Amino acid sequence: MDTFIQKFHSGWAYLALLLLVIAVVNSFVGMSSKKEFTAKDRKIALFGLIATHIQLLVGLILYFISPLGSAVFGQMGNADFRLTSLEHPLTNIIAIILITMGWLKHKKAATNDAKFKSIAIFFGLGLLLILSRIPWSLWFK
Repeated sequence: MDTFIQKFHSGWAYLALLLLVIAVVNSFVGMSSKKEFTAKDRKIALFGLIATHIQLLVGLILYFISPLGSAVFGQMGNADFRLTSLEHPLTNIIAIILITMGWLKHKKAATNDAKFKSIAIFFGLGLLLILSRIPWSLWFK
């Protein structure tokens, strides 16, 4: 069971990252071209938000059913173990909080530029945090 969830978590990550990149690029293009924030722009950001939240839920399920969650504090000297059991989950939770804050700020923004700016900044910071803590050595095995 945990093998399926782990493979799903790894595969879904590609979609979540792609949607985040599209949302960030779309927001920067919208800001720089001073275009109107349309329903299409909202949906692009919403799909990025949903994909990252699904990734978080699957990751939390994986964390609590895998041996990583139960042995967190025993092997902090091992850098690979620390990355996958502590740094990756905590950093990505912070990233998803930032992405969610960007979504909420964009909903309250009054101008098109402020909407694009909220998504660009918060989704961009979240994307950078996520990219910084991906266990790349496991992805390319």
